[in-house]
Amino acid sequence: MELLAALENSAFGAWVRESPSPWAYPGVLFLHTVGLSFLVGLSVAIDLRLLGAARRLPVPPLARFYPVMWMGFGLNALSGVALFAANATTRATNPAFYFKMGFVTLAMIALLMIRRSVVRQSTLGAGLGTLSDRVLAVASLVCWTGVITSGRLMAYFGQG
Repeated sequence: MELLAALENSAFGAWVRESPSPWAYPGVLFLHTVGLSFLVGLSVAIDLRLLGAARRLPVPPLARFYPVMWMGFGLNALSGVALFAANATTRATNPAFYFKMGFVTLAMIALLMIRRSVVRQSTLGAGLGTLSDRVLAVASLVCWTGVITSGRLMAYFGQG
């Protein structure tokens, strides 16, 4: 707990939490939202395609979205660390935080598995993906829903 208190009481943690600057907490939260939008939005588009939406759109070209999704993930990781630093002691005791991190981990694993097993296959054109492709897509959708929901619930569970 001492390390978390030190992080929270650091100049950076205090700045994010207490500064009236729009670049502090509001700006960091905005960047977190933008990163999440790119990451989750594009992942959902791929998931829905695997489940049969936009059947005339071939799946392999969707691999071009992965660099954008990785940039969104990087933006989320950096802004998430800043948001954590602002309230490290309360976040570390909040069960919703751990659910969110668990769902992020599972969602990223699903994202990588989808890229490996589906998007890189040049044979998947029109129609549905295989059963395993669809299971991965549903798992991804469930995980991203869990990330967003638990992230939002962090304000209502635990100490803050």
